[in-house]
Amino acid sequence: MIIKSHIIVLSKIKYKDHDLIVRAYTKHRGAVSYLIKGGLKSSKANRSKVVYFQPLMQLSVEENYKSNQSLHYLKDIKSSYIYKTLYANVYKSAIVLFLSELLSNILKEEEQNEGLFHFIETAFQYLDNEEHYANFHILFLLKLSRYLGFQPDKSKGESDFFNLQLGSFEAFSTGSYSVSGKNLTLLKQLLGINFDELTSIKMNGQERQDFLSMLLLYFELHLEGFKKPKSLTVLSEVFR
Repeated sequence: MIIKSHIIVLSKIKYKDHDLIVRAYTKHRGAVSYLIKGGLKSSKANRSKVVYFQPLMQLSVEENYKSNQSLHYLKDIKSSYIYKTLYANVYKSAIVLFLSELLSNILKEEEQNEGLFHFIETAFQYLDNEEHYANFHILFLLKLSRYLGFQPDKSKGESDFFNLQLGSFEAFSTGSYSVSGKNLTLLKQLLGINFDELTSIKMNGQERQDFLSMLLLYFELHLEGFKKPKSLTVLSEVFR
């Protein structure tokens, strides 16, 4: 069955000698894997094809879909949005590398979630056009937690601690997963704001790294099998 779809590339790996397996998040079916036959051959046609599979590329495709197969085939590929700065800017590229790896590890289910697709799509279009983006990945992760089912509960947001394990604010510290101090202040400031309000949040490099470490622990506590992206090292070096 030939169907049209919008997809966001998450990752690609070499398969056999000249093929690629591309993992993508699709608008109508969630996470899907595609086999790109001959994608690594040296011909001009194949080189131009591989360009489409950069991390977080947004594509409009026609695919040969068979429900009983785990690998599907693309018949036609076009860019649905052409990034202007995402791959040319070293800082934005570090964010893309980090978040694409994280999303590739998290998004496993072949299940429709148009809300999540739209969030990823519009967030990276925003990043592409934004000049102030040092805290983008921080807010992206916080907002992503909503779609994954463990958004922080703000009902007791005036409290002096936040419990990472429970995902809620609390009046007293209850152990090693209880957050206070600067991380708590930043969490309260970030919850509920949109990307275009990020310039109101002030944090230096060390504060950003500390808060990101806390967020990654939060993900680890709520997602079975979660692994910190290897590209975290690159991101930390770029934004220190």
